[in-house]
Amino acid sequence: MPETSNIDLDKIIINTPIHDDAFELSDMEKINKIEHHFTKIMQILGLDLNDDSLCETPNRVAKMFVKEIFSGLNPNNNPEISLFENKYGYKRMLIEKDITLYSNCEHHFVPIIGKVHVAYIPGKQVIGLSKINRLVQYYAKRPQVQERLTIQISEALKEILQHDDVAVIIEADHLCVASRGINDTNSKTFTAAYSGQFENDTVRQEFLSHIQNK
Repeated sequence: MPETSNIDLDKIIINTPIHDDAFELSDMEKINKIEHHFTKIMQILGLDLNDDSLCETPNRVAKMFVKEIFSGLNPNNNPEISLFENKYGYKRMLIEKDITLYSNCEHHFVPIIGKVHVAYIPGKQVIGLSKINRLVQYYAKRPQVQERLTIQISEALKEILQHDDVAVIIEADHLCVASRGINDTNSKTFTAAYSGQFENDTVRQEFLSHIQNK
């Protein structure tokens, strides 16, 4: 049977700014309050909430915020990470690339869409592959900046694995750049975190060559 990590992923890393009483309200109380305030926003914008296409929008938005796109703010959604004994003595890098990224920019609350590439060099244990995806999604499902998200994923993996041989790269499109302001739809943002053996140029280049190979 695999071991399961019970690590509190929000106490070991650079955390999203959250005030102390952030979890005193239940999810339903948060949904009700957001629905109320989003109704006011729509009314201020001049939208007719009596229209059958719009009347349920405040509730839909509120549930989406709490239960979906910002569900990573709630520590109760902290994923359990399965660890397996490295029975085969595998010592080369293990890479999971092109992990789908959907997050939201904390400056404008519009989407960040891209890919995450993760690598680590196994020690005594390996991580269940789907758990890497869940870890990425947990930190992505909150208002974010890409730099912080990169560090959060890297630091969490290092704590789970109990070593530093971890690399994380994120390449993403930011709709705050593409859909407003400069309206640049061509640019991408890259961030990276290299630790342990991945600080060695040869090891890092091997990782980069794998993720660039389509």
